[in-house]
Amino acid sequence: MTPWPVTYLIDGTFIHQDSNGGGGTIENGDTQWMTAGSGLLHIEAPPESLVMSGGLFHGLQLWVNLPKADKMMAPRYQDIRGGEVQLLASPDGGALLRVIAGELDGHEGPGITHTPITMIHATVRPGAEVTLPWREDFNGLAYVLAGRGTVGAERRPVTTGQTAVFGTGGSLTVRADERQDGNTPDLEVVLLGGRPIREPMAHYGPFVMNSQAELKQAFEDFQAGRLGTVPAVHGM
Repeated sequence: MTPWPVTYLIDGTFIHQDSNGGGGTIENGDTQWMTAGSGLLHIEAPPESLVMSGGLFHGLQLWVNLPKADKMMAPRYQDIRGGEVQLLASPDGGALLRVIAGELDGHEGPGITHTPITMIHATVRPGAEVTLPWREDFNGLAYVLAGRGTVGAERRPVTTGQTAVFGTGGSLTVRADERQDGNTPDLEVVLLGGRPIREPMAHYGPFVMNSQAELKQAFEDFQAGRLGTVPAVHGM
């Protein structure tokens, strides 16, 4: 009844548990890949010790939509450890590429996806530029985690917290400015793309369906307890 949330944790610790029995702890550089499918309840939070004592907590979460044919598939949970991702370097060594999911120039990431998508975390050294081959039937996004740089052949400027949307074409280009600010030595950017689903979308709260009638049914299932309960596991 919902898409799949993808949580990429750069720094810190995150605990997950759900009513389908999935769950675990992800830490620095790990990714949590959860497909909600036909519906479940889940809890995600930093551990109490981190909340009470303070500390670094840095990450992002994406919601990836499912096509109508897969909306009601069985839920699934996958942990991807930082050491499992495909590590690549640009030819000149100016960029480190972590392929979390999808494919880049014949190299497959470990993330199991239900529609064709690619997710990459790129670290680009000051003054370096990297051009990546990209499927022409994919859209393309670049989200800047930290630093300053430019994207595209036109070198459109981007900085921390901004998202660039690429046009059509078979490649993505990212360049780091020669000088970065004091908070980060490099340009850190997440590159995302996938084959557009192009279906009607109805969204309310945590539910994403194709029609208002399906949304209503999703809420009724939740209120009737058909999505299960979250067990007291994984230290929570």
